[in-house]
Amino acid sequence: MKPHTYQFLVGVFASVGSVLYGYDLGVIAGVVGSTSYDELFHATAAQNGAVVSLFTGGAFFGAMFAGPAGDALGRRLTILVGALLFLLGGAIQTAAQTINYLYGGRAIAGLGVGFLTMIIREIAHPSIRGRVTGLQQFMLGIGAFLAGWISWGCFINLTNSGQWRVPLGIQNLPALILAALILLFPESPRWLVDHDRADEGLVTLAKLHSNGDIHDPWVQAEFAQIKETITFEHEHEAKSYLELFTNPSAFRRLFLAVSIQASIQMTGVSAIQYYSVTIFAQIGISADNALKYQAINSILALIAQAACMLLIDKFGRRPTLIIGNLVNCVMFVVVTILLALFPPDTGSGGTAGWGFIIVTWLYNISFSFACGPLSWIIPAEIFDTHTRSKGVSLATMASFAFNTLVGQVTSVAVASVGWRFFVLFAVCNFTNAVFFYLVLPETKRVPLEQMSTVVFAREAPWVVVGRRARLYRAQAAAAAVEADAHEVELKKEMA
Repeated sequence: MKPHTYQFLVGVFASVGSVLYGYDLGVIAGVVGSTSYDELFHATAAQNGAVVSLFTGGAFFGAMFAGPAGDALGRRLTILVGALLFLLGGAIQTAAQTINYLYGGRAIAGLGVGFLTMIIREIAHPSIRGRVTGLQQFMLGIGAFLAGWISWGCFINLTNSGQWRVPLGIQNLPALILAALILLFPESPRWLVDHDRADEGLVTLAKLHSNGDIHDPWVQAEFAQIKETITFEHEHEAKSYLELFTNPSAFRRLFLAVSIQASIQMTGVSAIQYYSVTIFAQIGISADNALKYQAINSILALIAQAACMLLIDKFGRRPTLIIGNLVNCVMFVVVTILLALFPPDTGSGGTAGWGFIIVTWLYNISFSFACGPLSWIIPAEIFDTHTRSKGVSLATMASFAFNTLVGQVTSVAVASVGWRFFVLFAVCNFTNAVFFYLVLPETKRVPLEQMSTVVFAREAPWVVVGRRARLYRAQAAAAAVEADAHEVELKKEMA
């Protein structure tokens, strides 16, 4: 097997955690929207909000503990712990007889998902690192795709509690496979070297990149670079989270990463995913049709995510995120108007309903191409070695925190104010676009080493439009061109 193929397959397997997260995003709409769930629990809007949001609430704490656990136990054992926690939570959810058991199962499963940190950036060759890192969002889409169709099939074919127990139970299967097989996969070479197991790290690198040849020039060069980087990190890495706030350059990156993750949740994507049955009912669309249309939506999302992986290095991060938010804003304006003009009692679900469905599909295409993938790509590439681990951890926690907020309030808000609630997301998408137009620099193909010296230099302006910012934009563009030229030269030498 070619080394790149092997790395990609290892990355796919390590990304099962994203499949679990994506599956939950898609499955919970069918759970809280099923008739048998309602008959058993008689849940209020606030209780439904808790069922939804406790999962991401648990993931918030899982993300908090995942970094220290990964450093202490290794990547494989951390993934194993996450998978086992998810299995425990999934079993409690599936067998829940009261809503309190469902609360507990959701929180524990969320904790497990938060633990499922990826090792894929540490094992991938630079030439495929972008594609492998992009697996995180794509595999999340795979999970949502599976959940959408499974939920719809169970809803229309089952009338007992299997309507929601079967979809919840199925999510344990990939977690079981992950727990059973993860120890057969290689440990992160970087972690091995960092824990005085350099010989094992070298053997793992060779297995990943050169069919086991430890004398391969690239393997030897990468091994030396890993040892040098680890030595540098031990001397210079942020010793506490406080340093992220006291260093101006680090704080600017943290501010951007947290803002991006928070803004993604305020686009309204989680509200639609979690409460599609409730929201579609606002315009007279039945529960089974709502789940069917959302299942179709998951196919469109996968296509858009794949397109992003292919084209994002051509279009760039900044314009893609700005335009994506503006398109989202327009879609939510149309959605709000349709919900306001055609409530269920007008009997307009057939005509206005199709307009509503198409607009939500267009919104999902826009989000899946622009906002979703970039929420993972940008935070991963803007931090330097000194701050990356802690910075990405805080950004991920912000994502789960805002996801929890939206999950908790949406059901209550829709029941209380109806279509007016969606004005919030139209406004947030517009302000997101304006905000990123002002403060988000372009980082397309800028070498990671030059993020600190050019894009996020101490003297670089926070507002990236205007005369003063042009100099730094030109320097960043020059750095990207220089990196491309260097890559071409390396390819010629290797040929």
